[in-house]
Amino acid sequence: MAWTEFTTHDDGPLIAGRRAGSGPPVLLLHGGPGLGFDYLRDLADELAEENDVAWYQQRGQEPSASERPYTVATDVGDARRVLDALGWQRAYVVGHSWGGHLALHVAEAMPERLLGVLAVDPLGPVGDGRWPEFDEEMFRRTPEPVRARARELDELSMTGQADDELALEGMRLVWPAYFADPERAPPMPELRMASERSAEMVPSIQAELPALEAGLPGIRVPVGFVHGSQSPMPLGASTDGVERIPGAWLEVVDGAGHFVWVEAPGAVRNSLRRLTAAD
Repeated sequence: MAWTEFTTHDDGPLIAGRRAGSGPPVLLLHGGPGLGFDYLRDLADELAEENDVAWYQQRGQEPSASERPYTVATDVGDARRVLDALGWQRAYVVGHSWGGHLALHVAEAMPERLLGVLAVDPLGPVGDGRWPEFDEEMFRRTPEPVRARARELDELSMTGQADDELALEGMRLVWPAYFADPERAPPMPELRMASERSAEMVPSIQAELPALEAGLPGIRVPVGFVHGSQSPMPLGASTDGVERIPGAWLEVVDGAGHFVWVEAPGAVRNSLRRLTAAD
């Protein structure tokens, strides 16, 4: 797949990404909130087989700018700026994990720019986002000999006391827990972490949850959820949204973990087909 580079071209901090494919316009949002986009490249390639897909690096890591603030509102604004840079008046938004959560914020903030939303194994939009349940399941799946160290590094990351190297160490310890069968998890790819962004985004995400929940019944663009049946992210993170967004639907992918496209290639693309066909 041949990807071409693009950047924002307004007066705001630079946001850079890539674009490929043809078909319905799809903006792909990565998770984290301190991860680099790289882990999502295989999904980007999969979706670009049938769609005009653009992805961008959220601010905090190169090639995008590192300027603060790191907040939900800033990330929503950056998504708008990217749509402007692409010349897309309206587009589908597909987001994974934190990116799926962000996609719902985008749907509430600028419905006039969206054709629909597909949230892939997202952080929940109701109550506490089921974040504590997710964390506990991740640690439960992490081998006992390294579990205490994983908890320690997570706490340091959440409170802004971990640098990028410590954050990566923590990710390596829990990486297998993201998968349906941790003992058969693939090796962790080369990842990039922005620990400062992550630490500052967490309180913003938590603070914005009540407003996000309150706005769900007002979302009028088509919304679909895709969730791995064996994901450490609680299924309720998706069903909470489905129950509150008019017309929303959910597809549970049997045998898949958090990275649905890795353990069930084609499943996310099939769900996106359903979303685009409904337009």
